[in-house]
Amino acid sequence: MAKSKPIQPTDRELEILGILWNNGPSTVRQVNEAMNKQRPTGYTTTLKLMQIMTEKGLLVRNDTNYRHIYRPAITEEKTQKQLISQLLERAFSGSAEKLVMHALSAKKVSAKELAKIKKMIEKIEGK
Repeated sequence: MAKSKPIQPTDRELEILGILWNNGPSTVRQVNEAMNKQRPTGYTTTLKLMQIMTEKGLLVRNDTNYRHIYRPAITEEKTQKQLISQLLERAFSGSAEKLVMHALSAKKVSAKELAKIKKMIEKIEGK
């Protein structure tokens, strides 16, 4: 059996996933309120997006109670790895070096971030 292609969330879907990763399982109303802090979004728009995300397998809906509670079907880390992997292949011809160099030159990196990056490199190198 062929391996299914990972689902690539849209920008709005990633926004919803981010809210659920940060806030935990939530109702449509709770997600909509969080989205409205960024920009005005109608309740029915949020509802429709979350219904589509459920159909796509991005969200899981618990409807055992009166209120429907949604949670992400995939972890933030796994989603980020899938997106980076896709970007790596599509934009950087599979070159991790090019990806990292462009990422580091795109915006100023703090000393704390650099220290974490150095630690990660040392870990990869086996030091």
